Amino acid sequence: MTTRHVPNLTDVPETMLWTLHNRASEAARADGVIRDPRALDIHRALDYDYERAFGPADYSHGVRSAIFDAELRAFLDAHPDGVIVNLGEGLETQRFRLDSDRALWLSVDLPESIAIRERFISPDARHLHLPMSALDTRWIDRVPSGRPVYVTAQGLFMYFDPEALAGLLRELATRLPGAWLAFDHIPGWLSRRTLRGWWKTPHYRTPKMPWGIDRHRLAPTLRDWVPDLVEVQDLEFVAPRGLTRALTWLVARVPVLRRYLPGIVRVRFAPA
Repeated sequence: MTTRHVPNLTDVPETMLWTLHNRASEAARADGVIRDPRALDIHRALDYDYERAFGPADYSHGVRSAIFDAELRAFLDAHPDGVIVNLGEGLETQRFRLDSDRALWLSVDLPESIAIRERFISPDARHLHLPMSALDTRWIDRVPSGRPVYVTAQGLFMYFDPEALAGLLRELATRLPGAWLAFDHIPGWLSRRTLRGWWKTPHYRTPKMPWGIDRHRLAPTLRDWVPDLVEVQDLEFVAPRGLTRALTWLVARVPVLRRYLPGIVRVRFAPA
């Protein structure tokens, strides 16, 4: 990758550069939680002032990717011919960090996001790119029947209205029975902050995130939307090193504090 590309992205699609910035920074560390040379290549190849927009990189999205990697690694170990659907994948390079030569990967994202992705990551017979919104459930038609399915959504669902998200989850439960789904979520206070206008830096205003939910309300809300969920399981998220690791581990075990933290959850829809 010798030519530097200038990304023309705004609003939610631009957040793919925020996550790339943090993931590449974590991958560049000798003690980083992920190894991701493809992310480093893409990060260098884009002509974009990451720190001006987003500030200094942090560990958050690298740790998030490592958690999702662990989920999908276990899924592929058990189901080498499984189907992985990544909603709002952006410039995530997960397929290069883990794979099975029998798995099928579907990347579903907005057309402008897929266009940037395909500058660096080409689709092929086992890695399909579907340029559409995750809410446009025609993508489900591309999921072959009779194969185990794991759907992921990293940094996506908070940008949906709750009613639209509830409809999507009900559609997944109906059309992908027995599938797993993992996604991250933000607390209500952070959602409200974005709705008022959250300037992460003087040069970058985050998109509005209408769906925020405190952790103690998450499982009841999901079961209200999809009553026959087989599983609702929190996935532990802690900082990767130093005093921050000890602090995040401790805070996550204090219920009155934990409920106001972002989180990652895995659910499973009832089999047919």
